[in-house]
Order: sequence, then C-alpha cells, then structure tokens
Amino acid sequence: MAAAEGPEIWRFDRLDRLGNHPTTIFGKPGVIETPEGKAVRFGGEPDALYVENHPLAGAETFTWEVVFRPESGGRPEQRFFHLQANGSVHRLLFETRLIDNQWCLDSFAASSTGSQTLIDRSRLHPLDRWHHVAMVSDGHEFRHYVNHKLELAAAVRLAPHGPGRTSVGVRINKIDYFKGAVRVAVFHRRAIPPSEFTALPAD
Repeated sequence: MAAAEGPEIWRFDRLDRLGNHPTTIFGKPGVIETPEGKAVRFGGEPDALYVENHPLAGAETFTWEVVFRPESGGRPEQRFFHLQANGSVHRLLFETRLIDNQWCLDSFAASSTGSQTLIDRSRLHPLDRWHHVAMVSDGHEFRHYVNHKLELAAAVRLAPHGPGRTSVGVRINKIDYFKGAVRVAVFHRRAIPPSEFTALPAD
C-alpha cells in the first residue's frame, strides 16, 4: 500500500516564498519574531501576499489549518486567507468578524456541487493572541474548529477545485484587508481528526 501523501506546509518566515511558491508582495508586510518562530505581520491595507498556486486543488477531502494572531484595531470584516480556482467562483476562505473587541471565525467553501458558510457570532475569542483554526471536508460534511474545538458543521459535498491562486492578508480582489500576523498554514489532502492538528500555539 502506498504511503499517505504528507501535508503541504507554508511557514511564514520570509516574504518572497510560501512553501515552494514565489510570492507577489503588496504594501509592506513584515517578518516578525515570536516565541515560537517567525511570522508575517500584515498591518491592514495595502499589505498582502499572493501566490499563483491553489494548495488544495484536486483534493477530494481536505483539512486546512492556520496559526494566526488577529490584532485589535482592524476592520469589522477581514479576510486573512483565500484560495480560489481560476476562472470560477469556487473558493475556500477564512475571515474574522470583530465584535466587542473580540473575534469570531467565518469560514466559507464553494465548489461545483455545493457551498456553505459557517459562522456563529456568539463564539467569540480574544484578539492579540495566537490561535489555531481549521476547516475540514470529509466528502459529506464541512466543519470548522477554533483552538482544536469544533464550533460548527454542515452537511455538504464539496467537489475538488481546479488549479488556482491564493491571497493572504486580503481577499483575492483586494478588499477586506487583515490586521494581524500569520505563522503557518498546513494543507492536508485528507480529513484529519483534531488529535492530529498542529499543536496549539503559546499565548
């Protein structure tokens, strides 16, 4: 039996590449030091990174993890990670919604067989701290987690995406800029349980 394909890991420890992919840089995002390694900080408009690659293209099931730190003072709606198939509206995205100086997670998936938004504005988390978020699609259900805890799930079958591109720190169309930092993103071509998630970040 062939070994399972390992995840693709994008470490935000430089600006010119994410994983094996060169970036296009907008504005002045910067590399910062954190207790658990380097990260890239986005200061809001016009800071962003673009990659001409969709790391989950072709995946029938997947898990997408991000370790990030949303900051105080950002806009109410911020898209911090966006994967999109070329020439279509098929996309995967993570957003924050700032409410009462806290944030909740807004995740969205769209494919040729269905789409789903997951958001619960009552599930609020502190700003200015590191958090782990994940979205999982097992072929039947779409779920999202914050700090390894399941928050929402919905029945939907998501078809694989075609090749595409990625933006970090903003929507693909350059609105809803993010204020905060991203340390790592991990892309698995299978649905994994929370016990296999990347370790929770230190405060």
